[in-house]
Amino acid sequence: MRTLYVILGAALGAPARFAIDQYIHRFTNRPYGIFLVNVLGSFLLGVTFNSTEHTHDLIAIGFAGAFTTWSTFMLDIYLAFELKRKSEALINLGVSLGFGLLAAWLGLNLA
Repeated sequence: MRTLYVILGAALGAPARFAIDQYIHRFTNRPYGIFLVNVLGSFLLGVTFNSTEHTHDLIAIGFAGAFTTWSTFMLDIYLAFELKRKSEALINLGVSLGFGLLAAWLGLNLA
């Protein structure tokens, strides 16, 4: 049963990430969509940290696992360095880590 919850959450998380990122890309070519989903995902992990097993499997492991993306985050930073936009890369790295930690902390404290 746990596997079914993870599958269902992942089936919703990946399309949600894609939709949000595509929507944000209508307004800018900067990686704000990935930033947003990673911060929201950090918050969801914090909120569901001490939840029931089924809620944790559905939201934390399934949805947030498919919703957030470390690989795209790293690619965005790498490409910014390659394009000689080092300050943009460092800002993205610092702000993403800072807000991600803050969102996880906030989620944990609200739960």
